[in-house]
Amino acid sequence: MSFFARKVVTITGSSNGIGRSTAEFFARAGARLTITGRNVESLEETRGLCLKAGVKDEDIFQLTGQITDASFNERLISETVEKFGQLDVLVNNAGGTVFDMTGKKGIDVPLENYDRIMDINVRSVLRLSQLAVPHLEKTKGAIVNVSSIAALPLASSDAYYAASKSALDQLTVQMAATLIGKDIRVNSVNPGVILTNFAASVGLPKEKMEELFNQMFADCSSVIPLGRYGQAEDIAKIILFLADRSQSEIIVGQRIIADGGSVLKNCLFSIG
Repeated sequence: MSFFARKVVTITGSSNGIGRSTAEFFARAGARLTITGRNVESLEETRGLCLKAGVKDEDIFQLTGQITDASFNERLISETVEKFGQLDVLVNNAGGTVFDMTGKKGIDVPLENYDRIMDINVRSVLRLSQLAVPHLEKTKGAIVNVSSIAALPLASSDAYYAASKSALDQLTVQMAATLIGKDIRVNSVNPGVILTNFAASVGLPKEKMEELFNQMFADCSSVIPLGRYGQAEDIAKIILFLADRSQSEIIVGQRIIADGGSVLKNCLFSIG
């Protein structure tokens, strides 16, 4: 029997990309799911894929809302526990940046962008985790945060996004040190370039996204030694591994960098 059979897993940012793929993998493993995102139609697509993957209709709960909304965070945890009676895994996957379309870079980007990015990538993770802890303590559960290689020195030219992911990495360590005393394990995965609709989801036009990828990755092997971009399922597999106590119990407070070796180049996002 799968470790995740009848376990309850909440995944933020489930309407596309890594979150969607993670939901599918947990569904195949027999978990009961709470999926969440901002787009109703996209979330319905995720639900459909999870049903095809084997989860029963009554074992999947979806909630649409904004992850930076404190009241939504409270609903997400309380309604999950109300429906399923427990919580075993929290995957803090939702995240993003705010693109400045005026061409400004570094700390010249408006401070309002900084506030929004930190709300999405750090504050929402902290608040959801705080709300989840009493329930995860009962189940000896796990928290998996989705960070980024942008947290590493000079791995991103998006100053505020990089700062937020660095903060998330430190938060992961602090949470892990505190919560292991409650038998809750906390770890993170730091993806490199993953082919998802992330850029479109944060408002970057398709043509701009294509231009950006063409500029940065004209020769994939020159920046990614593995020779290919990551796929959402690559990260989903790592998330399941970190959440699976039977496989990774000894891993606490760690980050797994999953980037095809691009940090070895130390220049992935330093263009421009």
